[in-house]
Amino acid sequence: MVEVGVILNYGIGTSIVESGAGIYDPTIVQDFVQIRDSCLENGTQFEDPSFPAEDYSIYYSKKSSRNFKWLRPTEIVEDPQLFVEGASRFDVKQGKLGDCWLLAAMASLTLNERLFHKVIPEDQSFTDNYAGIFHFRIWQYGNWVDVVVDDRLPTCDGELVFLKSHAKNEFWSALLEKAYAKVHGGYEALDFGHTYEAMVDFTGGVSEMYKLHESPPNLFEILLKAHERSSLMSCGIKSDPNQLEAKTPMGLIKGHAYTITSVKMMDINTPEMSEQLPMIRIRNPWGNEAEWKGAWSDQSPEWQFVPEEEKEEVGLTFDRDGEFWMSFHDFLVHYSNLEIVNLNADSLEEEELSGNEFKRWSAIDFSGNWVKGASAGGCVNHLATFHLNPQYRIILEDPDDDDSDDKCTVIVSLMQKNRRAQKKNGINSLAIGFNIYHMDNPDEAPKPLDNAFFKCNASVAETLCFTNKREANCRFKLSPGVYAIVPSTFEPNEEGEFFLRVFSEKKINMEENDEEVDIAEADDQVKSNDTFDDSSDVVQLFRLVAGDDMEIDFVELQNVLNTSFQNEFAIDGFSKDVCRSMISMLDSDLSGKIGFEEFITLLTDIITWKNTFDLYDHDHSNTLCTLELRSALHAVGYRLNYHVLNALVLRYGNRQGTLAFDDFIMCAIKMKSMIGTFKERDPSNTKRAIFTLDECIEIF
Repeated sequence: MVEVGVILNYGIGTSIVESGAGIYDPTIVQDFVQIRDSCLENGTQFEDPSFPAEDYSIYYSKKSSRNFKWLRPTEIVEDPQLFVEGASRFDVKQGKLGDCWLLAAMASLTLNERLFHKVIPEDQSFTDNYAGIFHFRIWQYGNWVDVVVDDRLPTCDGELVFLKSHAKNEFWSALLEKAYAKVHGGYEALDFGHTYEAMVDFTGGVSEMYKLHESPPNLFEILLKAHERSSLMSCGIKSDPNQLEAKTPMGLIKGHAYTITSVKMMDINTPEMSEQLPMIRIRNPWGNEAEWKGAWSDQSPEWQFVPEEEKEEVGLTFDRDGEFWMSFHDFLVHYSNLEIVNLNADSLEEEELSGNEFKRWSAIDFSGNWVKGASAGGCVNHLATFHLNPQYRIILEDPDDDDSDDKCTVIVSLMQKNRRAQKKNGINSLAIGFNIYHMDNPDEAPKPLDNAFFKCNASVAETLCFTNKREANCRFKLSPGVYAIVPSTFEPNEEGEFFLRVFSEKKINMEENDEEVDIAEADDQVKSNDTFDDSSDVVQLFRLVAGDDMEIDFVELQNVLNTSFQNEFAIDGFSKDVCRSMISMLDSDLSGKIGFEEFITLLTDIITWKNTFDLYDHDHSNTLCTLELRSALHAVGYRLNYHVLNALVLRYGNRQGTLAFDDFIMCAIKMKSMIGTFKERDPSNTKRAIFTLDECIEIF
């Protein structure tokens, strides 16, 4: 039984992120250079129309008691700078917004200069070519999006209301916060979150979460390897729901996001012995005296046992800056959760990838969606529909170099798209998760895996519980072999977009575990065995209606079909739209008519489609359930993947998840027409074909 945990070239796909001012669409690019140069030429300062300086860009669900005034940095201080003496983890201070999770991610970002300037490009300042415009690069579900903002910031009494720097004239952190608010629908959307979200959005990495009271025995080795690979890490302490950000007796803050800035085996020399102690350096993004008071805290006596050269190597200081060391043992005792964001090769320096101590993650990703009545099958608790979910086949060949059990490390991440941006519309995150199945005989297994497979096979790995956080992820050790990953929502028929990624220490192969779109022979149980000779009533009616040219248009076709089949089909008749589509399917010379041979071909198809519809109309309701649409079209001979199925259900199904006979006929006609035309243009079966715009309009 699966549990749910609630925590506060055929295909289609769109992604829209809503903003407080309307709709922020990452596919519509605001060109930073073009806008800046235009403002410089006109002597104006940029005002962003897609994220205006209005209260609803701050709060969309409530009114604030504060009287906000949007000011540019040049109106707040005399000498504004993007950076003052460079950027460091001490530059970010929390304002009047519950986004310490974002601040912790920013602090981590400053530790990697290359990543930092990937997010904050260096081609901008308050001096050279200043025009009140800045831009930031934020990773969104597989793509780096350039987000443009003006530099008007919310203030009260001349002071920044939200994120700020220790240096009053430094503004990179406040402007980055504004860009992040724009992407996610306003400042209010940043209230409460998980550090890994922002860490992923600043790096394109894949995250892991650990509950420290049930951490794996090799957690320190995981942390050490993560630090060596420049992973970003954060941690926190579970809070009391009735007492936010309360301080513990040891100086730590509950419900607060901390940044892990170093992981090290520290050399310890005492009069009795020399040893290495696993240690972690942590920073409170408040950047003040709120620090750890236990062993290895600032000025604690334990530091006398650390050699001076070791202290110098780790840059040990005892300032009231929010940063402190503690032993790994104390870390496990006093902290509740840990978040790690692992970086892929695109996020690392070349020298980091070439050395022996740095290893490169192999990464692969897929975008998909769950559509009601088509590919939203729910979790394995709903076995009757679970097989309808999207499926992905992964091949693991080489075990990790340092694994004594010859197994492969795999990190699987399932993200649901754009849910934070839709909070203001009352749309909450879905409960999501995934299951992994070993395929003993992959060459003989159906594509996709069917209901019979899941009835007979248990998963070998899965998310511990379904979660309504943005991302569900786990680290696994799997033996080499072929596996199927099935991402799903907890309940069936919950719709949403997702982004699936797999990281592995060795190269992996991964593909959608699905059929190729194609046409084959119809099953014998539905195939038409009717013969239409001159003695049949329908042929005689055709000849009567067609006249001397032996061709009929859609009106004449409607007359022939409705007269001939009025007693055989439990429908009101063939509609004009269906008859138009039938003519279009067979009208090769674009005359708007079909001849006798095409008519006989059409009759054969109609009987086959009717037999199929009757076979799958199990309750004799004269409707076909969309959940059975794929099987029904498969029986007709149309092979399709889940992307095409989603499109067909959205186009031809109704809100109740059913298709009338007309809908099914239209669906079958569209499949036959489009696949047939495509295959004519692709005789070598390359899965590529070229159509002019005129041809697209004529054909499709």
